[in-house]
Amino acid sequence: MTLQETLTDTERLAELDLDTLRRLVGLVAHDPDADPFPVTGWDAVVWTVGNALQTSHFLVSAFGMELVAYTGPETGNRDHVGYVLRSGAARFVITGGVDPASRLLDHHRRHGDGVVDVALEVPDVDRCIAHARASGATVLVEPHDVSDAHGTVRIAAIAAYGDTRHTLVQRTVDGRTYDGPYLPGYVARSSSYRRREGAPRRIFQALDHVVGNVELGRMDEWVDFYHRVMGFTDMAEFVGDDIATDYSALMSKVVANGNHRVKFPLNEPAIARKRSQIDEYLEFYDGPGVQHLALATNDILAAVDALRAEGVQFLDTPDSYYSDPGLRARIGEVRVPVAELAERGILVDRDEDGYLLQIFTKPIGDRPTVFFELIERHGSLGFGKGNFKALFEAIEREQERRGNLDGPRNLDGPRNLDAPGA
Repeated sequence: MTLQETLTDTERLAELDLDTLRRLVGLVAHDPDADPFPVTGWDAVVWTVGNALQTSHFLVSAFGMELVAYTGPETGNRDHVGYVLRSGAARFVITGGVDPASRLLDHHRRHGDGVVDVALEVPDVDRCIAHARASGATVLVEPHDVSDAHGTVRIAAIAAYGDTRHTLVQRTVDGRTYDGPYLPGYVARSSSYRRREGAPRRIFQALDHVVGNVELGRMDEWVDFYHRVMGFTDMAEFVGDDIATDYSALMSKVVANGNHRVKFPLNEPAIARKRSQIDEYLEFYDGPGVQHLALATNDILAAVDALRAEGVQFLDTPDSYYSDPGLRARIGEVRVPVAELAERGILVDRDEDGYLLQIFTKPIGDRPTVFFELIERHGSLGFGKGNFKALFEAIEREQERRGNLDGPRNLDGPRNLDAPGA
């Protein structure tokens, strides 16, 4: 099998090519026939929020996403609305409850705005579900077909950490690929919003990784889940001094599918003098869930400038990060002068494969939970290990402003209620 055969229809629609994908997300060759649970790539990140109309407008106007599809009362969906947004190969679905009895409202009351479903495209839903069931996974939705005039999609779903799920989406059924705007039940829809003059066509081109936070002592359990159930392999591990400050600490491991399109860093808190960012997340999200999404861009400077112009707030990086002589010795030559990185607060890290540029937004909702990362890769397959200390100290400064750095730590994690579904 060649790499050309691993391009998805969404990537072709986004006019991406293999060289771009290798640089953007570290795509590698993979033979799905040898994989017990083959995953083609991301299908969609499904959010549940308090106001889907406003959130979708924010992502269109500030993050440059494009509205492409919709479901709601006008389409016969009396339970909830859903806005499908796309940027390059990345797809978000923003949902919100309409019916007061909607289970989406139960999810939002508990967690606030957040990711309910990280949906994955697979070539064979039944094969994946059979392997998942045999490996001990909880099957939430049995394989079934959904159809409309655009064709048929086969879907199923399994439970992941907390109330998060993975819907498995097979878009080619009986030799025909579904050609609708998203899924049956959705209709094509566009936005009347017009970008500022000179705004970039796209701020980000793909989804690089999705980070999950779990309770103390459960990271290895979920790493094993992705190994055993989904055939993922380890990419990285960060423990001890790799990922600690003077006050707080966490542990993290990264798992990825065969072609490295789908990457899941998994974090848990570690014992330290004060509450870590993971402790704060678990408290305010009221359980495990998706902490942040890394958006791959081919021009992080233009992306940051465009986002700041729309009012998006980023974590501050201290001047000492850029004046440290060890930084230049560590990173070598990069495409951007350090002065320009400092002007925008962009972090830089290098490993044996290359370097990356990255920056993190502040939480995008009312609760201090979900946020975004922007990442520009130049050969590096890492996650910015050299930046962890500077990043976490910046997060701690924000925690302290919110009054959440000190105080008792709930080492057992928050209560874990039954998943409400989507």
